Amino acid sequence: MISMSIEVGSVVEGVVTGITNFGAFVELPGGKVGLIHISEVADVYVRDVKDFLKEQDKVKVKVLSVDDRGKIGLSIKQLQPPAPRKQHANDFRRSNRVNSMSFEDKLSKFLKDSDERLSDLKRNTESKRGGSGGRGGPARRAE
Repeated sequence: MISMSIEVGSVVEGVVTGITNFGAFVELPGGKVGLIHISEVADVYVRDVKDFLKEQDKVKVKVLSVDDRGKIGLSIKQLQPPAPRKQHANDFRRSNRVNSMSFEDKLSKFLKDSDERLSDLKRNTESKRGGSGGRGGPARRAE
């Protein structure tokens, strides 16, 4: 068997030998073992490594680091094309509808949204205080 040298930046194939809550261990050519950290498993949020990998899976990995003690850092994510970014409804920079509005329209929309949020906040705060209408206000008395 030809032993490939494990160098930073090289792409090698290995076999997943163990999965933990922080990543997956992969046996590389030459019997060396490296770790794919959970943040390097996929280009999307990974809550559980087992959703993406299982033991005995053959995986292609990129070598990210090799430290003085021989620990090898690996990545699957860096071999994948980046996932398209999702556009969020409240992302003002990318929304065509908002960009086509004039500055005055944007400002009035912002003020309206701000007033709505503020009134919601006040309503929630007053309900938590028992609805007395504010701090130190006169308490209701039975007459």
